[in-house]
Amino acid sequence: MNRRDSEIDSGLPININKKSMSLTAAVWARFCQKRLGVLSLIIVISLFVIGILAPVLSPYDYRQTDLTSALLSPGSEGHLLGTDRLGRDLLTRTIYSIRTTVIITAITVLTGGLLLGPVLGLLAGFFGRWTDVLISRIGEILSSLPALLMMILINATLDERLRDQIRKFEDWSGIDGLISTGAYSYFLVFGTLSLFFWVGSMRIVRAQVLSIRELDYITAAEALGATPARILSRHIFPNVAFLIILGVSSALAGIAGSELVLTWVGVGVQPPMPSFGSLLFEGSGARTVRAYPHLLLVPGTIVTLLLFCFVLLGDAINDAYRGD
Repeated sequence: MNRRDSEIDSGLPININKKSMSLTAAVWARFCQKRLGVLSLIIVISLFVIGILAPVLSPYDYRQTDLTSALLSPGSEGHLLGTDRLGRDLLTRTIYSIRTTVIITAITVLTGGLLLGPVLGLLAGFFGRWTDVLISRIGEILSSLPALLMMILINATLDERLRDQIRKFEDWSGIDGLISTGAYSYFLVFGTLSLFFWVGSMRIVRAQVLSIRELDYITAAEALGATPARILSRHIFPNVAFLIILGVSSALAGIAGSELVLTWVGVGVQPPMPSFGSLLFEGSGARTVRAYPHLLLVPGTIVTLLLFCFVLLGDAINDAYRGD
């Protein structure tokens, strides 16, 4: 038995997977040479850490109002970035808005970009036939719909029903705060985003699996009695993992931007839970911008920085994988 057969028989990754391991180190080395990409990664990680630690870092409670301190300019009366119309500290609400973006983006990436899309792509590409037809047709139907309009429609339609179900859950479990804080709306937002953001990663993974499953080492593994689950997990998945990473890095800005738009039109994250969409909405308007520019400039600057870093990070990862 030669080396290749022994690797297949033992269930170890064959040579192409070993190359993938060395490719990872090479990609990381090329990525580290891209200064804008590294800087974007540092900024994104820093903002995510700030969002995660929002309860610790925030100087006030995001629900704390004080009408006597409404619309203070930055630096007034202990409010570093000023206050909004209800006297709520803008720095606190900005930090919690970062947390909202972190939660929505992370869960959407995990459910749609790293779980639903890749798994369906692996199944469609490997098994083919009716499995491929069913998954591909569902993806085509979803991709043919105007995604943003459909997300607005779904959120607007299901919001009240979800609120009723969450209220029943609170009464049954004794858990309080999901409705009063607006946290329940997280479930609807990331669920809607995941529904539409899995199609792209599914198509990419499916196309790659279709080509890999015809290679000799897959045929040899099947001939030796390897189960489909083993072939998918040990021989195919490691060779499409880089495509999943590319897809996720490219979708980050789109996910964050979609959540912002949904909240802007009033069907996303619900008050009093802070979100950049609601902060931008409250700070918009010609009269508001002229009189209180900090209401728009503070969240606008953070949103622009975050989305810009997402785009630069995705481009840097893409270039690193291509060897540019």
